[in-house]
Amino acid sequence: MRPGPSQDDVRRQNLGALLRHVHVHGATTRAELTTTLGLNRSTIGALTADLSAVGLVSEGAPKETGRAGRPSLVVRPESARVYAYAYSVEVDRLRAARIGLGGAVLDRRSLDRPRGLLAAEAAPLLAGAVKEMQQVVPTDAICVGAGVAVCGMVRRDDGLVRLGPTTGWVDEPIGAALGAELGVNVPVTVGNVADVAAFAEHARGVAAGCDNVLYLYGDVGVGAGIIAGGRRLTGHGGYGGEVGHMKVVLDGKPCECGARGCWETEIGEHALLRAAGRSGARGRDALLAVFDAADRGDARAQTAVRQAGDWLGFGVANLVNVFNPEMVIFGGTMRDLYLAAAAQIRSRLNSNALGACLEHVRLRTPKLGEDAPLIGAAELAFERLLADPLDVG
Repeated sequence: MRPGPSQDDVRRQNLGALLRHVHVHGATTRAELTTTLGLNRSTIGALTADLSAVGLVSEGAPKETGRAGRPSLVVRPESARVYAYAYSVEVDRLRAARIGLGGAVLDRRSLDRPRGLLAAEAAPLLAGAVKEMQQVVPTDAICVGAGVAVCGMVRRDDGLVRLGPTTGWVDEPIGAALGAELGVNVPVTVGNVADVAAFAEHARGVAAGCDNVLYLYGDVGVGAGIIAGGRRLTGHGGYGGEVGHMKVVLDGKPCECGARGCWETEIGEHALLRAAGRSGARGRDALLAVFDAADRGDARAQTAVRQAGDWLGFGVANLVNVFNPEMVIFGGTMRDLYLAAAAQIRSRLNSNALGACLEHVRLRTPKLGEDAPLIGAAELAFERLLADPLDVG
């Protein structure tokens, strides 16, 4: 018979549960924690004392409540003192941020990224952004790690980017390269950008409270972050969510992955710009110019947006039928396309998806906006702390 958890195991789990709640939900009274976590008042008091002693939370009196009696102390995350570094490696730019416990963005930097820049070249630039941010970090602050969001297929075990067609990366060790720049005391975790953005929106964004979510992220290509039953669905090796490479046209247009007829060849950056007669342009600004031209009555731009919206609705209908989500979120350039062609997308979704799967699905844009990948990358770094709060510091 397998022995049950020890007292230390139970204490560690309870500390993690309390810190996770405060990290996600913000300042919370002891009374609320007692009810939410199902623990007695003395246990909550002991746990908060332990977390306060190592500087992870602070306690104080609440603002005036207007109620009689002694108010319950409020537990707050030490956002300014406990933080993670977050990075987003995108097609045309590199972004870095310092994000405090509780999800507060404390500082940020953005750099242009020449297309073709490899991991060994990107890592020093990202580390340089960190050195700038470190100049204003309090001397007693604790860095719990770093998280990286990357456009591409990321091997979960070691953060190797196996394939990033839109960034030109093949077997690029961004986690190891960045770890070497930052030093051994800063563990680095790497994830796919759509997956970590879904993680962030599920934890503290528009999908908070939804257990089944599909987050579509677009730049040059298209990927998805999937939350199923409240958990991230990443597949056996971490390569799940590559929905942009669903085959939608037999012997269709060539895709950067090497195949033909992939979904992203109909809804990605290249497809929309080509259809609008702007094949020489590229990047987010070029796409926004197409949407603006369509809004002003440009017939070719309108046709391009309508076609892309139709294909987007077609693919979303298939994904809704497969995953039966409560919510579909459109991020990155998919947000821009959704806003420009919402009626077209909804029409195709209504005609192609199963009625039972459509009953409760909601279409949304990210509450966290462009910060979703950064906040999600930070969540990867915070996971180690939340699993064992007293082992980090």
